[in-house]
Amino acid sequence: MYICMPRWPRFLGVGSDWDEEARGLGIKRNDTGSRGLNPLHGCTVRIIRLRIEIPAGKATKPSPLVKPTSKLHSTSTDTFFIPPAFEWPVQFCIFCSATTYFASIITSNVSQVDRLWTSLPTIYSAYFALLPLWPQQQSFYLAPYTPASLGIAPGAYNPRALMMLSLIVVWMLRLNSHMYRRGEFDLKHEDYRWGVLRGRLHPVLFQILNIIFISGIQHVLLLLLSIPTYFAATQPPQPLNSHDYGIIFLSLLVLVLYFTSDNQQYTFHMFKHQNHNQPYDKYRAWIGARLEWTPADAKRGFLTRGSRARPRHPNCACEQSFWWIMTIAPLQHPSLADLRSIFLADKFGLNLLRLIAPLTPGFALSTLFFCSTLLTESITAPKYPGYAAYQARVAMFSPVVTGLKGAWLAITGRKAEVERVVWGKKTKEE
Repeated sequence: MYICMPRWPRFLGVGSDWDEEARGLGIKRNDTGSRGLNPLHGCTVRIIRLRIEIPAGKATKPSPLVKPTSKLHSTSTDTFFIPPAFEWPVQFCIFCSATTYFASIITSNVSQVDRLWTSLPTIYSAYFALLPLWPQQQSFYLAPYTPASLGIAPGAYNPRALMMLSLIVVWMLRLNSHMYRRGEFDLKHEDYRWGVLRGRLHPVLFQILNIIFISGIQHVLLLLLSIPTYFAATQPPQPLNSHDYGIIFLSLLVLVLYFTSDNQQYTFHMFKHQNHNQPYDKYRAWIGARLEWTPADAKRGFLTRGSRARPRHPNCACEQSFWWIMTIAPLQHPSLADLRSIFLADKFGLNLLRLIAPLTPGFALSTLFFCSTLLTESITAPKYPGYAAYQARVAMFSPVVTGLKGAWLAITGRKAEVERVVWGKKTKEE
């Protein structure tokens, strides 16, 4: 038995419009035109083969089951279904999650997943971008493979997916170099925030946090970051266009700003901990980090100038921006007919959910960074008397909000006082 199931909206470009199997059955899409209210309008169609099983000796009503194509597919006793393209990524994600959890128990160090933060999104993205490379059968546990049901032809690489993988590799190399310089790949290193949480929580609650969030949800998030590459890899291959070149430009621009922000923070802490009786040579730093540090900056204890004069956490803003760019990279502009089918023919909000679903990686990462930054500032603010004024003047991530904060302080007559605490007697120095 065959049934038609709607897939992603057509403007996502995921998969082909018609399966060969559908053509063989003579199934056609019921397109009622741009004014119709058909919920399938503007969607590709997926043909699902159903298998009807009647237990021997029982005259029970048969229940349709999706025909399994591998061990991870649904069977007559399964209660969930993993899409074929995600069989290996889910398998690898579960393995990494379990490994980092047991490693954190053995070493009493929960930063094991932090050391994989730069590698896992790249590994997952490489798997999707290189789907035509992998064999169709898994030769051994954790070996990557491309299920035959995906219909990926060997050698049929998607230029957009390869472009996204290249940008993600550049992101990984940049972040790896920064983490190596800070000593974060040392197996004894643990993020200071985990130590603070360990002291605040009961040991049992901390282990629950470890297994659910640190070793669980974070791994799921790292897998989610590769979904845009999956969308790109399953689109019909076509040459790069102006949309793709814009993605390349924005991504590289964000990575340059990211690199600049990290280097300014690094050189500031080098200056902060050095002997201030000796002159500071700014030319020893990278050109983008050559700021005139003063003893007043070191006494304040935290950086408020340069890239941190606009958002308080430009590195976090750049990290989010990069992955938001990756999220929108494979998406295409919807037509007016697509939007009508989504909003006019949507009785239960399902079409709207399909529209928003591809944005899940960006929303998930932004939520994580917002919560982790709140934790960071709850630790930082009590240490430095001037940090509250810095929070009042400069936004967490957005330069636009920083401008609005300045306007509000000017209206309330507190701007000069707050800026004196944040930047000293003079105005901001870039």
